[in-house]
Amino acid sequence: MITKILALIIRFGIVLLKVELETPEDFSGVEDLYDICFSPSRKVLSSYRLRENVKPIDKLCFLAKNETGSILCAVRCWPIKIQRFKFLLLGPLAVHPTIQAEGHGNYIINETLTRAEKFGWQAVILIGDLSYYRQFNFVIAKSIEFPLPTNPKRTLIKSLNGFDISLIKGKVERWGAE
Repeated sequence: MITKILALIIRFGIVLLKVELETPEDFSGVEDLYDICFSPSRKVLSSYRLRENVKPIDKLCFLAKNETGSILCAVRCWPIKIQRFKFLLLGPLAVHPTIQAEGHGNYIINETLTRAEKFGWQAVILIGDLSYYRQFNFVIAKSIEFPLPTNPKRTLIKSLNGFDISLIKGKVERWGAE
């Protein structure tokens, strides 16, 4: 099967990465990367309650592999809802520790946000550090309630397609659970 390449092959230092959509065959490799970056205990976090029995949005799940096919960077997006609005939950974003701080996460986040906007999504929400995600124009989502325990200062939102994010108020819920 031909791999759908979404971006030019990028070169940072000696690491050559190919950015592509995640396939079902990549699932365990992505999970292994998440375990390396966050540990298996990540699955007890409140954001994982929103992912239970929900399929990620395939056309917005990206990864980057090196020349040997090892997955070194990955991000997934999930559908969520707040009241009648449907949004993206971005994350987790993982970059292998050996290549962190080289721009790979920035590249894959920018690709994800560009595609999400192209596909008509109105906003992206995540749990993360504003100090990192501010560069992508995320702001603190003051009126959104995530499942506990979630630090409200880490609940971030970004408008897409000119959507007025001040309209978003309320509890975040799973959307699309099987």
